[in-house]
Amino acid sequence: MCKPQMRAFIAGIICAFGQAPWQSTVLAVLGYAVAAVLWAQSSSPRNAAHVGWFFGLGTFLISVSWLAEPFLVEPERHAWMIPFALAGMAGGLALFWALAFYLSKRVRTGLWGLVAFWGLAELARGYVLTGFPWALPAYIWLDTPVAQIASYIGPYGLTAMTFGLAALCARAYLKKSYVAAAWPIVYVCAMVGSGAFIFAQPLPADTDHTLRIVQPNAAQHLKWDPAYIPIFFERALDLSAPEGADLVIWPETSVAAPLYAAQPYLEQIATRSAPVQTVVGLQRVEGYRGYNSAAVIGTGGAVTQIYDKRHLVPFGEYMPLPNIMNALGLRSFTAQEGYGFSAGTEAALFDFGPLGKALPLICYEAIFPRDTRSETRPDWLLQITNDAWFGKLSGPQQSLAQARFRAIELGLPMVRAANTGVSAITDARGTVRAFIPLGQAGALNAILPSALPPTLYARLGERGVFGFLIFVAVCAWLLPLRRIFRKTV
Repeated sequence: MCKPQMRAFIAGIICAFGQAPWQSTVLAVLGYAVAAVLWAQSSSPRNAAHVGWFFGLGTFLISVSWLAEPFLVEPERHAWMIPFALAGMAGGLALFWALAFYLSKRVRTGLWGLVAFWGLAELARGYVLTGFPWALPAYIWLDTPVAQIASYIGPYGLTAMTFGLAALCARAYLKKSYVAAAWPIVYVCAMVGSGAFIFAQPLPADTDHTLRIVQPNAAQHLKWDPAYIPIFFERALDLSAPEGADLVIWPETSVAAPLYAAQPYLEQIATRSAPVQTVVGLQRVEGYRGYNSAAVIGTGGAVTQIYDKRHLVPFGEYMPLPNIMNALGLRSFTAQEGYGFSAGTEAALFDFGPLGKALPLICYEAIFPRDTRSETRPDWLLQITNDAWFGKLSGPQQSLAQARFRAIELGLPMVRAANTGVSAITDARGTVRAFIPLGQAGALNAILPSALPPTLYARLGERGVFGFLIFVAVCAWLLPLRRIFRKTV
């Protein structure tokens, strides 16, 4: 491995510590700036692609290291797959950055062209092959005023702004001039000032309604054990007395029985939560298809509303190319018996009457900004999840961070019920109002915050950012051509 590639790999590792739970914005910006410098110093598009790939490899090896955790639930069967899964995922995600580095060097766009192509690569990462926008660079700004800019330009726009800061830092290093060094400072001040202005705007008064979130803390390796299923169920029941709340919320697959066999359990839940409704996660079967679902339970255990998860986890909840995978003996990870789920076909809003309408999201769906936008705007977002799959370090913390960004982007409160944590209620600016710590069983009662008016990002989505990045890429490509043309006339 040559020196630029090693530097890029180390810079990528450093950069990853900008994500939760470490949240070091300074280290992340430093890492991105080093990558931009190495790109500028690359002698060919091929070398630039190598820099981009090794930088991405280092970044994603650390930021998606939680991917090893599901293989440790049954280590005797699956642990051998960890190096292949982790290296394959990190290396695959790094290809997007390698392509951005290659194209920007190939068409000689300069650092601003790199920013545009890099930003477009992150957009593509959120969509290609169903997408996997985990650890977006925008998330390094969580818990700083800068994160509020996402309400205008979304996480992809803030990601591009982050790359812009890296480009300015790289330019200052390469030019070694005080004027060039001043620009990153001005840029950061503008970002912080803009975000602080947004954050300083008053929030609407909270609603008059209280939610109760239940966190049973069912360890994943015991969750489906017949000896432990009643223990976890009784634990969740004991935590479900409303105690003045207007709605009780259980996490994903918190009822072990499938819907067709769950009526005795639902009746117990309804009795314990009376007189209010309860949201539970469970599986249901329709014909030959199984679904990962959220259901609203009313009086007598009646199911009044239901939502089937639409954005499933590849290899976790279903197998791409199933005929080939079955021939290899591979089955989906999180579905019982490994047979996989089917995707729901329709978006849904849960109507809770005086509490307003909530957009249900099941686990993985909350990492996708596009999955939180619906034709009818909800009053709040509701995520039920089982983050026990992600271990106890970076995975659950990053999952919470992404949920908080969804709140900022849309100006909507996010209510999150997680099996092992972190369960939380977040206001429309992404501030956590109440939470249950990771790895603890418990319940909390907290006021439901109110929504802000629709944000600019909620109205435009990614269209504005995509168009702007294309414009920047074209301008960066044409500028060298213009200079060449002037020299020949």
